[in-house]
Amino acid sequence: MRTAFGRKNTAWQLQEAKAKLSEVINAAMNKPQIITIHGKETAMILSIEEYKKLAEPKQLLYELIQNSPLRDTELELPQRLPEKIRKTIL
Repeated sequence: MRTAFGRKNTAWQLQEAKAKLSEVINAAMNKPQIITIHGKETAMILSIEEYKKLAEPKQLLYELIQNSPLRDTELELPQRLPEKIRKTIL
């Protein structure tokens, strides 16, 4: 799709994307390209570098907890109600 200024949008109709796949892939090197079907955004093509940035965890969970400013905060938990003991049938 061309804009009023003649520059490429990042959205492609599926038919056009199939016909110009190499152009879509080349454009994805600069910014993600959206594929539409019947005007609805359906898929996205992005560079492998961009994918790796998104897929790579920024921090492991235990590191997040260890680095939390709330790490040494004590929680006040409500007292638990006594639980009823149920008989089990063997």
